[in-house]
Amino acid sequence: MHLARIRYDHPDARRLEAEVQQEYAVRYGDEGDVTPLAAGMFLPPGGLYLLAYDDDGRPVASGGWRAMDRDGEGYADGDAEIKRMYVVPDARGQGLARKILAQLEADARAAGRVRMVLETGTMQPEAIALYESEGYEPCAKFGLYREEPNSRCYAKPLTV
Repeated sequence: MHLARIRYDHPDARRLEAEVQQEYAVRYGDEGDVTPLAAGMFLPPGGLYLLAYDDDGRPVASGGWRAMDRDGEGYADGDAEIKRMYVVPDARGQGLARKILAQLEADARAAGRVRMVLETGTMQPEAIALYESEGYEPCAKFGLYREEPNSRCYAKPLTV
């Protein structure tokens, strides 16, 4: 397995985006995550998008961060928001999400961001377990789904 910095609009990224949206639809019974995202949001120094590839060159996991600052949706100045963390079903349990998360945190820290934040949902218990095991703690809700009862928001300081 290897990690590659890639544009959010790359065909491999789009393929995994479609898969994660299908999974959201199955888990939550809706159209998936409709948070507006654009490729430019994940460009350095204000973001990063990563894909993990298996030894056959198949994209098997994704994750990105984007810079966010104080706004009407509950973000704070210096936030870096995790988006589109996903591992294809047959590659789960190999630590790929942890590797991607660690790289995203390091990159956001190097970019001067002070807090990593993310939103997930109650129908993703494995995601919640991952984030809590990596030191993320519940925080005030933010973002598009902040009013949704199934939404859960987490934060982790990036400063030492």
